[in-house]
Amino acid sequence: MHEMSIALAVIGQVEEAAERAGDVTAVRSVRLEVGELAGVVADSLSFCFELACAGTVLEGAELVTDTVPGRAHCAPCAHEWLVGMPPSLTCPRCGGTTSSLRSGRELRVTSVRWDDGTAPAPTREPIVEER
Repeated sequence: MHEMSIALAVIGQVEEAAERAGDVTAVRSVRLEVGELAGVVADSLSFCFELACAGTVLEGAELVTDTVPGRAHCAPCAHEWLVGMPPSLTCPRCGGTTSSLRSGRELRVTSVRWDDGTAPAPTREPIVEER
């Protein structure tokens, strides 16, 4: 399952950033862009991420994944379209096969939210019981 190696790589990058930042006490969330053509199963990645975070500054962090749709561009007619899954790389406008992928293979950390020594940890609003 390559999702575990992806989770470990993401955790490593976040740990390095936290170390460079200094007073990071806990990572609250990590947001990833995941292209629909990247071959990543989001549920598997979330599961692996949770397991791999144990014992690190990311323990308990939420993993948020934003899916990036696959888009292609046709060189001859300049049409751009969503390729879908499985991907259709033949231009729906002119039938051309000289297309290039514009998006859909992304796998990148877009944001990290953490607590540091300068701000108190966020508090949760109490849940009011319904009557």
